Amino acid sequence: MRSRTRVKALTPTTLQQNARFFGGEDKVPRRAITMGVGTIIEARRCVLLATGDAKAAVVAQAVEGPITSMVTASTLQLHPKCTVVVDESAASQLKEQDYYRWIFANEPEWEEYR
Repeated sequence: MRSRTRVKALTPTTLQQNARFFGGEDKVPRRAITMGVGTIIEARRCVLLATGDAKAAVVAQAVEGPITSMVTASTLQLHPKCTVVVDESAASQLKEQDYYRWIFANEPEWEEYR
């Protein structure tokens, strides 16, 4: 949890996944800035925003799974002021959906969003 924002080499998988945004894999930058967990956890406020079925598994792991370096977003479970905003598709694999809906419907801090 001490990692800081830094420049990192992109993996071959990341290069392939992003090729469509750059007009080909040969045009994708080989290095990128990544925000480290240590930097993130020091933020005053965090918002995790995810939409779509493709994000459902990682949202479930981040919110309800163990805190692990394999799912960096799971560290947000330790953040004192983190809000998770997801659509129904991204929330589809959460085991405690009924609980989260109850919190949203009953906690005063969410009243202005209902």
